[in-house]
Amino acid sequence: MNRRMIVRTAAALGLVSAAGAIAQAGSGPQASEKGSLAPKPGEREIYLAGGCFWGTEHFLRQIEGVIACESGYANSSVASPSYEQVCSGRTGAAETVHVIYDPARADLAFVLGLFLKTIDPTAVNRQGNDRGTQYRSGVYYTDPADEPVIRAELARVAPHYADPIATEVLPLRNFFRAEDYHQQYLLKHPRGYCHIEPELFDEARAARMNPGLRKFLKASEAELRERLTPLQYRVTQQCGTEPAFRNEYWDEHRPGIYVDITSGEPLFSSRDKFDSGTGWPSFTRPISESALATKTDRSWGMVRTEVRAAASGAHLGHVFADGPRDRGGLRYCMNSASLRFIPRGEMEREGYGEYLKYVK
Repeated sequence: MNRRMIVRTAAALGLVSAAGAIAQAGSGPQASEKGSLAPKPGEREIYLAGGCFWGTEHFLRQIEGVIACESGYANSSVASPSYEQVCSGRTGAAETVHVIYDPARADLAFVLGLFLKTIDPTAVNRQGNDRGTQYRSGVYYTDPADEPVIRAELARVAPHYADPIATEVLPLRNFFRAEDYHQQYLLKHPRGYCHIEPELFDEARAARMNPGLRKFLKASEAELRERLTPLQYRVTQQCGTEPAFRNEYWDEHRPGIYVDITSGEPLFSSRDKFDSGTGWPSFTRPISESALATKTDRSWGMVRTEVRAAASGAHLGHVFADGPRDRGGLRYCMNSASLRFIPRGEMEREGYGEYLKYVK
């Protein structure tokens, strides 16, 4: 039984409040085009569509740092649509949760990282048992500065799926508060329908953001062209390759870390570097798997696995399965032009002291 059928059954049995039943019959929500919530100074907002908003709202409320949530309908072509209108598929609206959060306790990347665990981001117009355009997944923003953060989080999880990411990333056009009976539905009906696995609610309650972790975002096109050398730009932005044995770090042996030249995010450590004999810097593993994104590369008549920086999208190189067997068997063959080496003695001064534990 899908969520829509459950609502109708509950209404018939009198489990839905009278006010909710009236709203279900077609009286649109009493709210403006941005709902009834508004962030206070220092707070931030984001709109998340993850299928049935009953479970999504309840899940997001569990996160430390999320201040308030409200279920509603986003990017509708009809003003103040009712639930029945949305379910008809003719409004273009998505069931969405408006989230107000404190970025000091739960920043956007942290909230999105948890949210993405509750959905299949490759599914089109469905989540769980629910089918229809209103159940598509999406992230809708009001601040354009949020877009690169959103896309970086989607790029981070993309390698874990065989199919392409289908989650929408769009500016918010409008948001209408859903009928009262939809608000905090699972708090009122603890045994109500939910498409989210129960253990994820426990994970959300236990999750805490580490404020010491840095966030590394892609620089603007203008900044990259001004700051990078022609070779660095060609390699990172146009998937170029530098000459073997004639690059900066292929024979670098000092202890330290290698960071993304475009964003400064730590990617590799000297601890995991080895001489592969190829003429390019090679590593057995990254500092963090989540820092990288991979995809199949069929250029030049070959089938290879391309490696990019998940946060910035910069091309780094390729990964091969011919690395040292006793160290995992992988060889991350990187371009020096994609990296900046920071010696161990300079890491603290440059703000990378928390990564000293990764360097031997």
